[in-house]
Amino acid sequence: MTIAEQEQTYTFKAEIKQLLDILIHSLYKEPEIFVRELISNASDALSRVQFEMLTNHEVVDPDAELGIWLTVQKPEEGEEGDKWLIIKDTGIGMTADDLRQNLGTIAHSGAREFLANLRQNGNKSEIADVIGQFGVGFYSVFMAAEEVRVVSRSAHAAESAAVWISDGSENYRIEPADKSDRGTEIHIKLRSEAAEFADEWKLRQIIKKHSDFVAFPIYIGDQEQRANQQQSIWRTQPSEVTAEASKSFYQQMTLDFEEPLTSIHFSSDAPLNLRALLFIPAKREKTMFARRTEPGVQLYCKNVLIQEYCTDLLPRWLSFVDGVVDSEDLPLNVSRETVQNSRLMRQLGKTIRKRVVREINKLAEDKEKFGAFWAQYGRFFKEGVATDHESREEILPLLRFYSSKSDGQLTTLDEYVSRMPESQTDIYYVVGDDQRSIANSPHLDPFKGRGIEVLYFVDAFDAFMAPALMEYKEKPFRNIDDAALELPETAADSETPAEETPAVPEEQFTSLAERVKEILGERVAEVRPSKLLKDSPVRLVSPENSPNTAASRLQRYIDQDYAVPVKILELNPRHGLIANLANLHTADPASPLVALLVEQLLDSALVQEGLHPNPADMLPRIQALMEQVASR
Repeated sequence: MTIAEQEQTYTFKAEIKQLLDILIHSLYKEPEIFVRELISNASDALSRVQFEMLTNHEVVDPDAELGIWLTVQKPEEGEEGDKWLIIKDTGIGMTADDLRQNLGTIAHSGAREFLANLRQNGNKSEIADVIGQFGVGFYSVFMAAEEVRVVSRSAHAAESAAVWISDGSENYRIEPADKSDRGTEIHIKLRSEAAEFADEWKLRQIIKKHSDFVAFPIYIGDQEQRANQQQSIWRTQPSEVTAEASKSFYQQMTLDFEEPLTSIHFSSDAPLNLRALLFIPAKREKTMFARRTEPGVQLYCKNVLIQEYCTDLLPRWLSFVDGVVDSEDLPLNVSRETVQNSRLMRQLGKTIRKRVVREINKLAEDKEKFGAFWAQYGRFFKEGVATDHESREEILPLLRFYSSKSDGQLTTLDEYVSRMPESQTDIYYVVGDDQRSIANSPHLDPFKGRGIEVLYFVDAFDAFMAPALMEYKEKPFRNIDDAALELPETAADSETPAEETPAVPEEQFTSLAERVKEILGERVAEVRPSKLLKDSPVRLVSPENSPNTAASRLQRYIDQDYAVPVKILELNPRHGLIANLANLHTADPASPLVALLVEQLLDSALVQEGLHPNPADMLPRIQALMEQVASR
């Protein structure tokens, strides 16, 4: 007996009822997703009939427009009654057997194993095989539906129309239907809590968010108003997209009406299908009107939005990049909301990252434009050096620093290396608060005399990055506060004039050093003469195997219980201040002025290093020193 002669009722197996419950209540985060799923299914059906008509011209309604229609039926205002959402397409359609098999995919013999996989957090290889099949995504409709009727007529003229009916309980039925045109209609009787889906503005909002670039037109309402843009700019050949069109798309997507610094538009078919249109915004901070407020690109699969903010494709140090990535090779999970295959995502991410880095290197050819870029995003790359070891070699050429020879301009590591004298083997850097203060750092004394360039680390993130710096082009990075620092001989050494200020006699200096150590106690590891200082009276250096200044500054930034690090205090016996202090100590070892000066020398050095916990604590001592001087 045929389906046309008798209604047939089917009963779901017990495990299928459990699976439906999982699909409806657990897999999907947002109820509106069911609209996206049904539109995606309709799009698949339209693609199939489009392919069918390439070789078969005997299909039902060969001239029918290929499209998707959403209409609502609801009682007049003030009246009670059911609200229905109807989603119609002119796709390949289904026979009664197709309805039973397509909507019963999860009811096949593998359902028990499939359910077991879900309970065990998913066997990725097996679950991926079911992804995209009509039966799985279709059942998301029961998040909003009290009853669903799927009326369909196959594109094959000899087949009759049929309807599949279910309320999501134990049974569903299939019976004959009266439908003369090709395609499928899904009639959804909405639950009271899902009544919003009977409002056309809500449907338009959902389509704009999830299905704006479905390849077929989507119409809403009796007036058949077009709801989707359909033409996805990122799937257009880059050579065919004008700069103005790219800018317009960016502004519509983000509501950022400042022109992006650059756009990155590319496509690839091997080894993976990939279409991308990415942007680097002009500013790091979002405006109050920004539409996109979180990091991550929009991830599409076959023109359907899968993730609004996908953070798996680009590393954190490129999280400022915005835009769209579309791939037909994505193995989606059961809910089609996330990607299942992490290996494939890594491969996609690697391809995208390389293209972005290539574009940033290209941007660097314009120094003015790159300066604006670096001012906004330099810290991201410094974070990348510190946190992404695998990408470090990729990031280092992009870094920019001020230096003792850059005349207030940013310089690259390549430029620094090119200026190194042959005898120099290390890349030197000094940590400070800003260019002006760091230029007066006592650590620079010997470098100025020898004409050796030093990089200025003046950003808070430099201290975070510095401990992770190892070497660049086989040249180690060296913090110049290193106590064991030995500088290379340069041509400037032979031209350095003899010191005019005589050194403090060794016996007198030893006595002073002992007194300084007595005053400062355990706050300093050692007091010793400096071999390198020229214009500065003192400097603090890091003892061997202890954190350097960059690490100590970082601790100060992040640790509320920060303690001043114990450093070696080096005194310059050729400096007038130290010579006068030595004479004062020799004349009157118990003088209170000696203690005040020693304390101030240490605090001043800590301020210069950015290590003083509260410089305001120095004010009473400075006042006492002024009183001492004024009384003489």
